[in-house]
Amino acid sequence: MKIIKRDGHIVDYCPEKIENAIMKANQEVDEDEGASSTQIKNIIKYIEKLDKKRMLVEDIQDIIETKLMSIGKYKLAKKYITYRYTRELVRKSNTTDLSIKELIDGESEYWNTENSNKNAKVVTTQRDYIAGITSTDITRRFLLPEDVVKAHDEGIIHFHDMDYFAQNALHNCDLINLEDMLQNGTNINGVMIEKPHRFLTAMTIATQLITAVNSSQYGGATVTLTHLAPFVRESYKRFLKKYKDRKFSKADSEKYAKEDLKKEITDGVQTFQYQINSMTTTNGQAPFLSVCMYLGETEEYKDELAMIIEEVLKQRTQGMKNEKGVYITPAFPKLLYVLEEDNIHENSKYYYLTELAAECTAKRMVPDYISEKVMKELKKNENGEGDCYPCMGCRSFLTPDRTISLGNIAKAKNYIPGKGKYYGRFNQGVVTINLVDAALSSEKDMDAFWKILDERLELCHRALQARHKRLSKATSDIAPILWQHGALARLDKGESIHELLHHGYSTISLGYAGLYECVKYMTGNSHTDGGEGKEFGLKVMQRLNDACKVWKEAEDIDYSVYGTPIESTTYKFAKCLRDRFGTIKGITDRDYITNSYHVPVFEEIDAFTKLKLESEFQKLSPGGAISYIETPNLTGNLDAVMEVIKFIYDNIMYAELNTKSDYCQECGYDGEILLDDKLEWYCPECGNRDHDKLNVARRTCGYIGTNFWNKGRTQEIKERVVHIDNKDDEE
Repeated sequence: MKIIKRDGHIVDYCPEKIENAIMKANQEVDEDEGASSTQIKNIIKYIEKLDKKRMLVEDIQDIIETKLMSIGKYKLAKKYITYRYTRELVRKSNTTDLSIKELIDGESEYWNTENSNKNAKVVTTQRDYIAGITSTDITRRFLLPEDVVKAHDEGIIHFHDMDYFAQNALHNCDLINLEDMLQNGTNINGVMIEKPHRFLTAMTIATQLITAVNSSQYGGATVTLTHLAPFVRESYKRFLKKYKDRKFSKADSEKYAKEDLKKEITDGVQTFQYQINSMTTTNGQAPFLSVCMYLGETEEYKDELAMIIEEVLKQRTQGMKNEKGVYITPAFPKLLYVLEEDNIHENSKYYYLTELAAECTAKRMVPDYISEKVMKELKKNENGEGDCYPCMGCRSFLTPDRTISLGNIAKAKNYIPGKGKYYGRFNQGVVTINLVDAALSSEKDMDAFWKILDERLELCHRALQARHKRLSKATSDIAPILWQHGALARLDKGESIHELLHHGYSTISLGYAGLYECVKYMTGNSHTDGGEGKEFGLKVMQRLNDACKVWKEAEDIDYSVYGTPIESTTYKFAKCLRDRFGTIKGITDRDYITNSYHVPVFEEIDAFTKLKLESEFQKLSPGGAISYIETPNLTGNLDAVMEVIKFIYDNIMYAELNTKSDYCQECGYDGEILLDDKLEWYCPECGNRDHDKLNVARRTCGYIGTNFWNKGRTQEIKERVVHIDNKDDEE
C-alpha cells in the first residue's frame, strides 16, 4: 500500500509510524486509559484489511480516531487528536530554515540548478533566493487556497513564481514604453531624467531604465530599437553642425559627420551590450531582456534603425569576451528579428540585414524570428487591423489590442488615438496545467479525461484569480518607474493600477505542459501523426482556449493560453508523475516532460515538417509560444540558415534555430561540449569536466542558458535530435 502525504509525495505504508503515533498519545494519559499493544495492532490490521492500493494520510488518521473511540478510549482519542493538531501546526510553521541553510552551504541541487541564468554561489543571487524562500513559505501558508497548494505540490498544476507572490506589487513580463520615457523624460530614484540629445546618451539611459524596470518585476522585458532610432538622427545633426560651424564644405561636413555617426553607433551599441551584461538587477541576474528589431515600426527613421540593427548584429556575432579573453555567446539580450517584405527577398532593400542575422544565428543562436506576414494574419486589433509586435521576454505575446475605444487609460504621453497600443502593456502571471496528469488520471477513459480536464482548468482559474486579486491591490506608488514615470503608465501618485488589469490592457496566462505525453497516452500516437493524435491534440488546445474565452467574457480579464517554458518544473512534473502513476514506458520514464505543444525532442522529424506542424498548434497558444529546430554548427552553411528563415516568414509566427556555441577554458576547444551517459558535461578535446572552466550555451525554453541545468533539463538537452543536416544543396 502507498501513502499519499500532505505535500503530495507518495511513500510506502509503514505500520510502525501508526504504532509510534498512538504510543506517543498513550504517554499523555493514565495507564488504564491508554491502548494496549493488542488494541493498537488490531487498529493496524483493520487498516491493512481495507486492502487499498493508496490512502491519504488524513484518512488513516481519521480511522485511528474513530477506532479509539469505538473501544472506549475517549481520552486517548482526544490526546491523539491534540497530537495530530500539534503536528499540523508544526508543519504550517516556518519551513524556510533548512532551505536557506542548504542554499547558503551550496548543498542543494535544486537551488544550484533552479535557473540556468542565475549563479547560486554569488551573494546577489543568494539574497534574491533567500527572499524567494521566505515569500514561498508565506504564500503557501497564508495567501493561497489549500487545494491550490496541494495540487501544486502534487504536480497537478504549477503556480509559478511563488517566490515573488508575497508582495502584491510584482507582475510578470512586459513591453517597456521606452519611447515615452526617452522622448518625454522620466525619473529614477527621485532623479529627473530629461530627454537625451544624442544616440550614445540615449543608449546609456536606456540600460539604466531597463535595469530599474527589471528590478521592479520578476519576468522578462522587451524594448524595441525603433525607440532609439530618432537619436541617431539627433547625433548626426550635432556632428553636421560641428563641421559646418568650422566652415567645412557641405560635402566634407556630411562625410565627416557620417564617420563620426558610425563611431557613435558602434560605441552606443557596445555600451548597451556591456551595460546589460554587467549590471545586476534585484533578481540576482543580468536584466532579463529581449531587444526587437522591426523595420516596419517606422517609416521616418527606417534608415537610422537599419544602422542600429546592423551594428547590433555585427557585435552580437562577435560575442563577448569571457574571463580568458575569448569571445563567447552571452545569454542576454535576446534578439528578436522581424521578417518582412523589406528584408526577406533578395532584391529587398534591407536583405543584407537578414543575411547578417543568419550569420549571427549560426554563430550565437540569436536572433529569433517573427514573421510579420503570419503575425498580422493571426493578431487583429479592435479595428480589425493586423498588428505585429514583439513578445515580452522569451515568448509571452499580448493578445491584440482591444483598448482602442477606451482611450489612453495608461495616461501615456506618446499615446496615438485610434491606433493599437502594445508598449506599456504587461502580463499579470502564469499558472500551468499538467496535461499528462489529467490524461493518466483518466486511465484512458475519454469521457473521464474531458471531465478531469475541465475540473483542473477550473482549479487553474481560481489560482489565476488569486494572482489577479493580489495584484489588484497595488497602487502606482509601489513601483514609480513602472506606473508613474512611463515604463508602463503615467498614473498619479497613490492611483490604483486596477483599470490596467482589465479591458485587455494586460494579460494573465493559463500555461500548459506535456501535450505530447497527454496525446500519446490517450491515443497511442504522437500529435505529429497527421491523424488521430494530431486531431486529439488540437481538441485539447481548443478546450483550453474555450475556457479562457468564458473566463474573459465573465470578468473582463484577458486570460490567454500560454505555452509554458517550464525550465525546472519539467523535472518536478516528471518526478510527480512517476510518484503518482509509476513508470509508464514512453510517458513517465524520463526525467522531463515535453514543453507546451512541441514535438518531443527525441522524435525524428525534419525542420520544415516540424515548423509547419507546430504552426497549427502555435495558433492555439495566443498568449505565448515559440517553435524551434535543433541544428548542428551551421557557420559554414549559411544558405541552409537562410532557407529556414524564409520558411519561417511564410509559415509560422515565431521560431528560432538552436545551434551550438561552447568553449573549453582548459584547452581552447570551441566546438560542442558534450554530455556523457551520466549527464556530465565534458570537453571532447581534453576531457575537462570543471563547470567553472566550461562555457556552455544552450537554448532553454526560448532563451539562452549559460549556468547549467537540473537533471531533467540536462537529460532533455542530451536527447535532442538534429532537425536539419549540414550539407550543401549541391551535395
